Amino acid sequence: MTHSVRTLSWSTGLVALLVAVVVASAALGPVRVEPSTVAMAILNAVVVPSSVTAGSLTVPILGVGVPVPSFEYTSVFAFDVPNTHQIIVADIRLPRIALAATVGFALAAAGTVMQGFFRNPLADPSIIGVSTGAAAGAVAAIAFPMLVPFGSLHLSAFAGALVTAFLVYSIATEGGRTPVATLLLAGVAMQAFLGAVISYMLVHSGDSLRQAIVWMMGHLSNSTWSDVGFALPVVLIGVLVLGSYTRDLNVLLLGEEDAHHLGTEVERTKFLLLAIASIVTAAGVAVAGVIGFVGLVVPHIMRLIVGPDHRILLPTSALAGASFLVISDTIARAGPAEVPVGIITAFVGAPFFLFLLVRREVNSV
Repeated sequence: MTHSVRTLSWSTGLVALLVAVVVASAALGPVRVEPSTVAMAILNAVVVPSSVTAGSLTVPILGVGVPVPSFEYTSVFAFDVPNTHQIIVADIRLPRIALAATVGFALAAAGTVMQGFFRNPLADPSIIGVSTGAAAGAVAAIAFPMLVPFGSLHLSAFAGALVTAFLVYSIATEGGRTPVATLLLAGVAMQAFLGAVISYMLVHSGDSLRQAIVWMMGHLSNSTWSDVGFALPVVLIGVLVLGSYTRDLNVLLLGEEDAHHLGTEVERTKFLLLAIASIVTAAGVAVAGVIGFVGLVVPHIMRLIVGPDHRILLPTSALAGASFLVISDTIARAGPAEVPVGIITAFVGAPFFLFLLVRREVNSV
């Protein structure tokens, strides 16, 4: 069976699993909604226009009414769903579920790339300090908003993540080469330094302490469609670009010297993989906080199932990560008191990873 057929087969199955998980998650909550009603409400929320009517409206600009075009859509889907259920599913639960799927997709994809990049099954998206940089930016925006040039918590976290990745790469690069071992050490040092900065800010955060700590635990509460709109385009474009480098990832597993002899521009490829994986990670962490183990455990499990070929491993890990985080967040909000989803992923992921260690199934990539 060719890799294309295997990729399509596995991806189809995982997409079906994700759809089932999304419907089941949207059905659960203080108000139970039948899965069939959930499915219809989701379809109603999907804008697939059957017809478009053009018109115009007047927008006041500098005191002058300026006509601008407007469009009215007639959706293909118009199922008869009680208004209360439609609001609960489409406006309250679905944004949170969509954000969970987006962040899980991002972290698992970035984790797959990082494990291949470092040829280490213990690598994850935060290995070079991206998550810690995002946390530093977010805590600064929460505790000292007057000192942060960004008006948005998301933008501050996103900028913190990217600046950290750039600094780590710059520190590790010398003479046009970036040794992987040096990159890893620079990442560890940067994480330690930023950890101290974050601790200092938390000590002086005053009334903002609880908000900052909850954000650092990873959370998806109060998610909105604007959060999804912030992260989803970056994640989708980033993962699509990473998908075009899966052959290079496979070649890098042989070692940099062999990869060079096989025609891969090693340093350029390493830079692009690291940069894009960092951007994807930053987009996920910026909207959801620091959520651990998704990018560590999910790619490793999928590698045991589908093998090390990144042409299959990358899309399947990303889809599995989306389902995993949706399930974890459903558990996080299912109890009498909601807990940050990062606690659930650590509670599930850490013991399972220890189980793999005991079974000696944590192998080199």
